[in-house]
Amino acid sequence: MTWTDALSWRVRRLRALLQRTRGSVLSRGWRGTWRRILMELKGSAPAASQPHLLALDWTFAPFAVPEAGNPDVSVIIPVHGHLAHTLACLRSIAACGDTTAFEVIVVDDASPDASAATLAQIRGLRLLGLPRNLGFVGACNAGAAAARGPFLCFLNNDTQVTPGWLDALRACFEDVPGCGIAGSRLLYPDGRLQECGALVFADGSAWNCGRFERPDQPRYLYRRECDYVSGAALMIPADLFREVGGFDTRYAPAYYEDTDLAFAVHAARRRVLVQPASTVIHCEGVTAGIDPEQGVKRHQVKNKAQFAGKWADALRKQAPPGTREAEAIARAATARPQLLVIESTLPDAARDSGSLRLVELLRSAGQLGWRVSLMPDDRRMDLALAARLGAVGVQVVVPGNPRSWLGAHGDDFAVVMLSRYAVASVWLAQVRRLAPRAQVIFDTVDLNFLRERRAAELARSDTRRADALRAHELALIAASDCTLLVSEVELALVQAELPQARLRLLGNIHQVHEPITPFSDRADLLFIGGFQHPPNRDAVQWFAREVLPLLRPRLPGLCLHIIGNVEESTRNEMRNAHMVFHGRVDDLRPWLERCRVSIAPLRYGAGVKGKINTAMAAGLPVVATRIAAEAMALTDGVDVLLADTPAAMAAAIERAYTDQALWQRLSRGGMDNVRQHFSRARARDVLREVLDDALRESASPSR
Repeated sequence: MTWTDALSWRVRRLRALLQRTRGSVLSRGWRGTWRRILMELKGSAPAASQPHLLALDWTFAPFAVPEAGNPDVSVIIPVHGHLAHTLACLRSIAACGDTTAFEVIVVDDASPDASAATLAQIRGLRLLGLPRNLGFVGACNAGAAAARGPFLCFLNNDTQVTPGWLDALRACFEDVPGCGIAGSRLLYPDGRLQECGALVFADGSAWNCGRFERPDQPRYLYRRECDYVSGAALMIPADLFREVGGFDTRYAPAYYEDTDLAFAVHAARRRVLVQPASTVIHCEGVTAGIDPEQGVKRHQVKNKAQFAGKWADALRKQAPPGTREAEAIARAATARPQLLVIESTLPDAARDSGSLRLVELLRSAGQLGWRVSLMPDDRRMDLALAARLGAVGVQVVVPGNPRSWLGAHGDDFAVVMLSRYAVASVWLAQVRRLAPRAQVIFDTVDLNFLRERRAAELARSDTRRADALRAHELALIAASDCTLLVSEVELALVQAELPQARLRLLGNIHQVHEPITPFSDRADLLFIGGFQHPPNRDAVQWFAREVLPLLRPRLPGLCLHIIGNVEESTRNEMRNAHMVFHGRVDDLRPWLERCRVSIAPLRYGAGVKGKINTAMAAGLPVVATRIAAEAMALTDGVDVLLADTPAAMAAAIERAYTDQALWQRLSRGGMDNVRQHFSRARARDVLREVLDDALRESASPSR
């Protein structure tokens, strides 16, 4: 290459980069924009985790892709040459391990190479050959016409998918009412963010959110609405795709067809979402190049004009060119009301039942049409937890100065929910001052003073601390607009103390999973709960001291498995051949399936016990004390066995452990109890009423 050729190439490259980044000049400033242009020209990137890419190996050996006889999703991959990229894409699909039933359709768009002959050797692949080149639009429409699944997923052949990508997209249509399109987060091969949803401005120009940024920034980790998502990885219901006419052929061969499809879906009053939990690596420019003056890429400018003409009325409602990204993202989310939740720390559904309940509440709020933000009071960011929350549409906010941040954004929120007593103690007065129009919901999780009073009574100690706590906790309830309580016992107690308070019952939330392992293949006992919660520590110590010695002669070899955080010193003190401390685990399922009976030998506490719900939801029978089973609508001998003394508990465990008919009756009864009293649907109905009432109050002119 001569120096003039090199200069010409760099000029074209710079022109292409300016074309792609000009939407960021006003939102990021010239300095930030030029920095990103230089990074791309140099091929450098800000520090980010490097994605694992399969090699582009031309050496071919036949392999297989998943093939569902009755697919739920049809993955459609249009190809025109570039066989090495296609093979790498298909190998990544074969290795991803997603549970969604799907088929893979490759549409060979008259490839000039050996693509057709090679791809025909891949088992499970449906290969559709086109007699002439139709371009991206024509090839995708042809693939959609041949698809068998009720959902279509269009995927570029210059992509590589990551585990869970398809499951995460498919879940959007279950979790979000009115979801019409769900798109993946796209990464460059070097780990930079290529796109996390996209914006369209009033002149028809577009901007890929997060372009060139680090992908682990919280603002790009949550599922949200957007103007459109890239056709490089896009899912849509097949009937909706047909209803809006598929990809509009006026944009053939390519460019703006995905933007147009999204606007057609918006016009059909359906929602367009980007789901960062679905991550796809995209080798941008492989199929169409990067120069807007050459090849297929040249259609980008022409098709923009066609798009602007077709959607002129809709574009009048879009943000003007140069609007800051954050402002345009908020605008794309329409006028949905905003909910802020302040919790002591980021909730981890695998850590404790209170966190599981909160995650389910956050999910339900999103399903009810709310934009949900969560701020941890400890100001600690855990990117893995933030990503899990983001997958269900929750934006995690960890500002440097939380009070300043709330002062700047307080008017955005119709409702602020304060989770747990400790958070409400610190934040209730602050929220009243910094977000004066917001309704305040106090989610107690459980009544602290009730638990403390019962602990003092059990220990026969002074109750003055519990009494002081009671006065403060009741004052917080009285000062809140609405208070959530998790049990009928606590609801009745507070109603008697504060008859004018607005109170709602909203208990634990669980999904039932039918057990897989039969009675005969199970063994041992299970206790779920960490020792940082004093009632759990007391329960296990009492059980080990008073009950376990009675069981050993009756059930030789019996072992108690304890799941939850327990400090090393306590483990050493309680070391016992019949007790195994497993610590905290990410997945309880293996123990729920291998153990025969779950125990809840609590002697004091408050609220509803998630350890009981969790076991019952998995069909694992429970033996519990009456205080543990309080306010859970349980009946002794039907869905639980109740016992309060060591002898009675040992006898109950032996019965459940040895009587298969009783075990099966308790298993079915426990699952029925969860379905009736602790289901997602029941909790969502209550939350809908609470939030609707709060929204009306927030909008009241008197506030």
